[in-house]
Amino acid sequence: MRIQNKNILASILFVLISFVCLGQPDPPPPTPPPGLSVDFGIFAVLSFGVFYGSKKLLSKKN
Repeated sequence: MRIQNKNILASILFVLISFVCLGQPDPPPPTPPPGLSVDFGIFAVLSFGVFYGSKKLLSKKN
């Protein structure tokens, strides 16, 4: 009878601890990083590359 009481007590404690773990609030979401967006930087680099490449091609043909 003593071992059965220990098993019941352990089961009850396990269930209570699991309820406590589920009751915790979610952490707040992280803040966005500061600075400019990446979209404009990619557009600027690509446009500069097209401009530079076309200038090189036109100067080579002359």
